Amino acid sequence: MSIRTVRDVYVVDAVRTPIGKFGGALASVRPDDLAAHVVRALVDRTPALDPARIDDVVFGDANGAGEDNRDVARMAVLLAGLPVTVPGVTVNRLCGSGLEAVVQAARAIALGDACVAIAGGVESMSRAPWVVQKPERAFPAGHQQMWSTTLGWRMTNPRMPAEWTGSLGEGAELVADKHGITREAQDAFALESHRKAAAAWAAGQYDAEVVPYPGVELARDECIREGSTPEALARLKPAFRGDGTGTVTAGNASPLNDGAAALLLTDEEGLAATGREPLARISASAVTGIEPQLFGLGPVEAVERALAKAGRGFADLTAFELNEAFAAQALGCLATWPDLDPALVNPRGGAIAIGHPLGASGARLAGSVAHQLAAAGSGTGVASLCIGVGQGIALVLER
Repeated sequence: MSIRTVRDVYVVDAVRTPIGKFGGALASVRPDDLAAHVVRALVDRTPALDPARIDDVVFGDANGAGEDNRDVARMAVLLAGLPVTVPGVTVNRLCGSGLEAVVQAARAIALGDACVAIAGGVESMSRAPWVVQKPERAFPAGHQQMWSTTLGWRMTNPRMPAEWTGSLGEGAELVADKHGITREAQDAFALESHRKAAAAWAAGQYDAEVVPYPGVELARDECIREGSTPEALARLKPAFRGDGTGTVTAGNASPLNDGAAALLLTDEEGLAATGREPLARISASAVTGIEPQLFGLGPVEAVERALAKAGRGFADLTAFELNEAFAAQALGCLATWPDLDPALVNPRGGAIAIGHPLGASGARLAGSVAHQLAAAGSGTGVASLCIGVGQGIALVLER
């Protein structure tokens, strides 16, 4: 057994597609093609790097039941035209899959098992297939049940307690109940997400990271509603509770989306080979569990653990990306962090406006933090997500 020195891990570059809405501009594009596009973009933007030096491609994918074809990372490697010697592996931590891919690739580099890696995530919620469970015996009587694989539970184990298998929206309602978060506060948070996203695009803040898909007329994120108003949001009915207590609507929740994101990671040796200055350095990560019905609060402990590992606190932060699965969920997390400056959170808009293609979002957030740190010249940032069935994940980056 050899003793290894832990290596620094750098983010050389980070790209993503514009995020398409459900059934929108990217609905005609397969998920393996979306993944291949961002992988190829990273290679093309780093001409000094020999693609054969890439030790692994790690991709998050929350579905995997359709055209992702079980191991979308390997499909992306081949479709992107990388050498067949470059391997690819797909990971699944549901909504945290894209960030889990970054963590796993960074860990391999830190331990010396890899020098250069691409990590990212992809999801086509538009193209997610319907599935039917195989019968236990031939020619059964009755009918077969069909599930959509776009979102939520399917083929649920009956041994699971009912409170663990509720809808994601009901989970957001439970967070709102727990923290006393009103409908008005959620709608205001959603409006601000759209305002910030629109302003970021207008200011060119996404130009460095977004790589449009060829042949598709989509240059920016498709779900941003610049003209949304408090009155328009107030007219929407609660989507998950019809008993008069509901506060979560389609307007204060993230939409269903399509997209892909990827980061080029390396150590000092690989950095020299790229000939580029890194955007940021990966400092620490953490993943935690929580009651499944309160999944929205998963980032709370994950962020605190990751910061502790990095030797940092909220006062040290200059950038903070918190995935906005629901306004209620995001506000619930923020309510537990009184030392976090709210102005740092999602300054370029969040998932309510930009979108939440499940397997891609974590990589999008990590890439966004890296680009924000590079634009600022220095600082410390966090990317974090809640995860269905009760988990949270966080990554700390520094420059």
